[in-house]
Amino acid sequence: MKYLNALLTIDGVGNQKISLLLNHFETAQQAWEASAAELVQAGLLPKLADLIVEKRKSINPDELWEKINKENIKLITIQDEDYPELLKQIPAPPYLLYAKGNLDCLKMPMISIVGSRKFTPYGQQMTTNFAKELSQAGFCIVSGLALGIDAIAHCGALDANGKTIAVLGNSLDDINIYPRNNFALAQEIIAKGGLLLSEFPVPTHANVGTFPMRNRIVAGLSYGTLVTEAAQESGSLITANFAVEFNREVFAVPGNISSLQSEGANNLIKKGAKMTTSISDVLEEIRFQTQPQQIPAAALIELNDEEEKVMHILSTEPTHIDIIHKLTKLETSTISGILVVLEIKGAIKNIGGQNYIRL
Repeated sequence: MKYLNALLTIDGVGNQKISLLLNHFETAQQAWEASAAELVQAGLLPKLADLIVEKRKSINPDELWEKINKENIKLITIQDEDYPELLKQIPAPPYLLYAKGNLDCLKMPMISIVGSRKFTPYGQQMTTNFAKELSQAGFCIVSGLALGIDAIAHCGALDANGKTIAVLGNSLDDINIYPRNNFALAQEIIAKGGLLLSEFPVPTHANVGTFPMRNRIVAGLSYGTLVTEAAQESGSLITANFAVEFNREVFAVPGNISSLQSEGANNLIKKGAKMTTSISDVLEEIRFQTQPQQIPAAALIELNDEEEKVMHILSTEPTHIDIIHKLTKLETSTISGILVVLEIKGAIKNIGGQNYIRL
């Protein structure tokens, strides 16, 4: 881990190059200590091999590792159990992830909520509502910690006592958290059992090139991406495009056709995104697109109290959702979300007509 991290701090060494090196050398330490000629034999171009040899003279892997430990940053390789299964399925997934906070968030079913930095009261309300309701339904809310809709999505999840993951376009050391206006929010996410996630080593400053890479991870983690409010040039549309590329669902909340802040979301609907006016639009699409057997064992999480209530009622005999509502006294929207999550886990099955059986 120490030498993997050190290698990634060198410009030009990314996922592909790390894979080449680890396919050739037995350990990352051997790759770090290799000569330029040996690096070329591993598949690197001579220019990059020479750069690595030159750069590592000024890099101390132990000092970098000590910094990571002081910042309570954890490293996850693509071989680790904690590595998100959905992220493995995207083209060229990051070999190494940096995480700070509660790793159990990575085992939850995830939905990303994104949008513009500039927002209207309507966008704020829609984002808050969807983040809260999807959290209550058992989903972890993923976003990019950006100003505006992203931050509102994180806050909505936290307000509902749910879990949220902030994917960053910078390293996770405190000094590099960006934007600085959301530093307190980042700390709150950790304090309340959420997670900060990045593919960038310490130290990496946010820049124009890192944000699309962040958006790629946001889309890759999630079953679907919900755009609640976005102008036509919003960076959140990049996340939606990645979701399409990864064959994930794209949801969009319709807005006022005269509002520039809704132009991007409305155009997504024109292009085939699922028009989303309530949580049921998301839940139904996820239910039909996701088969329980596609969910890895690592994605299973313990049942919370509300899920236990529902499971206690269900049996091998069909039970209608109205009966579940009467017996649990839970809100119908909450029950719908719980049923989707339980079906994703492979615990129950929807046999049609809003009837469910326990598996």
